Amino acid sequence: MPDSSSWLHEATATAAGGHVRTDDGGLSTALASPLAPHCTGLTPEQLLAAAFASCLHHAAVEAAGEITDEAHTVQVTAEARLGRDDDGRYRADVHASISSAGLTREQLAVLVEHADRLWPFSSGDSTRHRLTVAAAENGRH
Repeated sequence: MPDSSSWLHEATATAAGGHVRTDDGGLSTALASPLAPHCTGLTPEQLLAAAFASCLHHAAVEAAGEITDEAHTVQVTAEARLGRDDDGRYRADVHASISSAGLTREQLAVLVEHADRLWPFSSGDSTRHRLTVAAAENGRH
């Protein structure tokens, strides 16, 4: 992994008390709860779909800027499904599609390939990301 001074962007989000919010307040929404299934709010699969759509849209707009002056027409749709393995662990299945008005099939194929390669969770490479889960220090929220 690169040293921390080489990171381009950083964000923090906190989920607690039935809500999730980003540190800058850009996102604040209710969450569905496995403890209270009657509660309304976003589900994990909705958040995954939104996160992948957002990230891939960013990448596709960046890639489209090199292909066409119609980058503003880029649309990404992401579908996320969660399942359970026999051992109880969740698994995710995410499918995304990218479209952009006015592109030929070949241009769209180049756009999709370029966008897919930009993010660490591209469809062809599961080795470019790392998730570390640890207990917070006592009193730290």
